[in-house]
Amino acid sequence: MTLVETAPLTAPGASVASAPAEQQTQQKFVLTLSCGERAGIVQAVTTFLFDRGFNIDEHQQFDDSLRETLHLRTAFSGSPSYSPDQLEEEFRPIADRFGMKFSFNDQTPQRVLVMVSKFGHCLNDLIFRWRGGTLGGDLVAVVSNHETHRAMAEAAGLPFIHIPVTPDTKADAEQRLLELVDEYQADLVVLARYMQVLSNDLCRSLEGRAINIHHSFLPGFKGAKPYHQAHARGVKLIGATAHYVTADLDEGPIIEQEVIRVDHSYGPSALSTVGQDAEALALSRAVRWHCQHRVLLDETSTVVFR
Repeated sequence: MTLVETAPLTAPGASVASAPAEQQTQQKFVLTLSCGERAGIVQAVTTFLFDRGFNIDEHQQFDDSLRETLHLRTAFSGSPSYSPDQLEEEFRPIADRFGMKFSFNDQTPQRVLVMVSKFGHCLNDLIFRWRGGTLGGDLVAVVSNHETHRAMAEAAGLPFIHIPVTPDTKADAEQRLLELVDEYQADLVVLARYMQVLSNDLCRSLEGRAINIHHSFLPGFKGAKPYHQAHARGVKLIGATAHYVTADLDEGPIIEQEVIRVDHSYGPSALSTVGQDAEALALSRAVRWHCQHRVLLDETSTVVFR
């Protein structure tokens, strides 16, 4: 959907003049919003952007007829003189009129703090995608209750902070984590197989900005040795679930699930290997989509604009 006029295509073989400075320095933004269904919402959004000379690069919306709500994600570009805060201020009268929950974001990468315990496959995958430029955000630090993956983190140039956790030190450890979130200005906390149950208070503090990976289609195979449980039950599908962290253990809004078909020939070790692949895939997608502002919370579920 185009709101401003574009230049004609250049004929093959013709010389291409340098683009005006204004075009070369265009800023990119993303608007996300949710509200009750009403006529005129999309027209109000597009008029707002058009009046400020913006061009819509991508537009997706979902009309939830069951809940009578609308969810929208619009990526647009234009004058770098605008900031997300300025756009939010100018858009607020429209948001108030329609009862919108909304946000504007620019291209500033989301800062991601990763938490890990002894299993390193998800951390390794996140680092690989981050260094390759496909993660969607910037890793800023690794926090762990074990020393196991210090070398992996430091080899990638990431600070590694060891915070031991015992029943007696749990509250202090969680307070230290919140201090690190502030210190590293982390926008997102990723539990990459971090094997500690977070307190209700910490879950509330990180609401909507902490993602966990679970080794099954929730809520199956909880507890120790999930792949031994899966083998004992003769499963035919191995799955993993990436979800937002809530005080309800492993029951937060689901962002992504990955599934891989298996059969009777897979023992617990083979199932674990396949499961780790599923965990890494589901988690990296969830992190990327969150960092690209493609995930909108909708009560206990999510709307994901891929």
